[in-house]
Amino acid sequence: MTAVSPARAIVLWCPDWPVFAAAREAGLDPAAPLALTEGGAVHSCSAAARRDGVVRGLRLREAQYRSPAITVLPYDPVLDVRAFEPVVRQVEQTVPAVQIVRPGTLAMRARGPARYYGGEDAAAQALLETVERLGVAGARVGIADGPFAAEQAARAVRSSPVGIVAPGGSAAFLAPLPVGLVVDERTRTLLNRLGVRTLGEFAALPPGDVRRRFGAAGAFGHDRAAGREATGVAARTPPPEFEITAEFEPPLDRIDQLAFAFRVRAEEFIDRMRAARLVCTAIRVELDDERGGHSARSWLHPRWFTPADVVDRVRWQLQGAGTADTGLVSPITKLRVIPERVDGTANHEAGLWGQGPDERVHHALTRVQSMLGHEGVVTAAVGGGRMLADRQVLVPWGDRPPEHREAPWPGSLPALAPASVFRERHPVALLDSAGDPVAIDERGAISSRPERFAVAGGAPAQVRAWAGPWPVVERWWDAERARRVHRFQLVDHDGCAWLLVRDDEGWWAEARYD
Repeated sequence: MTAVSPARAIVLWCPDWPVFAAAREAGLDPAAPLALTEGGAVHSCSAAARRDGVVRGLRLREAQYRSPAITVLPYDPVLDVRAFEPVVRQVEQTVPAVQIVRPGTLAMRARGPARYYGGEDAAAQALLETVERLGVAGARVGIADGPFAAEQAARAVRSSPVGIVAPGGSAAFLAPLPVGLVVDERTRTLLNRLGVRTLGEFAALPPGDVRRRFGAAGAFGHDRAAGREATGVAARTPPPEFEITAEFEPPLDRIDQLAFAFRVRAEEFIDRMRAARLVCTAIRVELDDERGGHSARSWLHPRWFTPADVVDRVRWQLQGAGTADTGLVSPITKLRVIPERVDGTANHEAGLWGQGPDERVHHALTRVQSMLGHEGVVTAAVGGGRMLADRQVLVPWGDRPPEHREAPWPGSLPALAPASVFRERHPVALLDSAGDPVAIDERGAISSRPERFAVAGGAPAQVRAWAGPWPVVERWWDAERARRVHRFQLVDHDGCAWLLVRDDEGWWAEARYD
């Protein structure tokens, strides 16, 4: 049986797209040493940072040691997608029917563009000119039999931004590349032990043996290595346009005027999604002022947005700590609302017997928040940190609780947590049998055995049992933000357990085990 050659594909690749998107959002130069971190390690970095020795997966402190001038930003996958959407829409004007491989990489069929522009190279140049007009520098284009080979061709070019593999030459082009491009890390290690290190060596193995040994995933990678891609380009269907833009001429310099002027557009925004049987649970509000300033913020909703909710978010973003009739520092010239998260209305229908209590709670909290402002109604959430006070986070109603990692937090209090955590620490007098205060020396040992203690100037109570102290050291490398405390647990004469903290100012009651 004769193998069918995969259809020709074009891949547009924007190197270091996460860094470019984050730099543009933060107003930084993408050519400077930049790194995006996730989980304390480098997720991606700029070319300047790589020249200093920074690589993906490097720990943050090691990256800062290798590149002292590096700027560190958190990695935001949502930003990648949002920033890439204008590029996709503009490319679709040049070459229709594109597939988003990932933010920063697009694939499309080569036959139509090659015929329209008069050749594959001319089509590639048209794509490069399109992204250059959007300010995306350094983009590359690869053309080959199948999207995988085309992407590798785009990544392999050096002297020219366009890499073209002749028809039927994908297998030979892919042969010297490492086998890890088509298999996972575990399979790559096993193949290396068997002496298979390149795609050419992997493609030379019998297909039946590969499928029996490595399963469907291994067979899929084997086809890619041999230049036989069963899947071609799956063009996306452009999503409907829901975002709205309002331009003000003359610019508006009062919050109440702008909110009133935008109310009709907010109703159009919600009605357009209702017509498509969708609801919006997250929006992004962007504001441009007369001085060239730009404000952008994402807003969440505990249920879904109504026109009044959209207007409230715009007002809160402008208002800050002021009032609704506050004048703005600079008049607003443009307002844009973008839906970031939508869902089908069927997923938000009321239950068979209604949702009376939830409806009343939501209505009451939303009403109070609309009168008091965004931070007027808050809910409690658990955050990350070593001290109990750090783990108490108050989140405005409707916002997403902050993400935190449960582990590792060296020095944090193990379970079970105290039942009562004091918002303001209470001063404690911890005394020994002679009535002298108990201190902690430089080696972390107590000066004498505790016998009595008193909370906030109350009557001294007998200490039945105690444990500690345990040191907690934070940010020792930062002289201004460094903190060193000692935790101490004790049980009073009534059997109530207390969690104490000792710092430079003395003893404090942090929490109580009720």
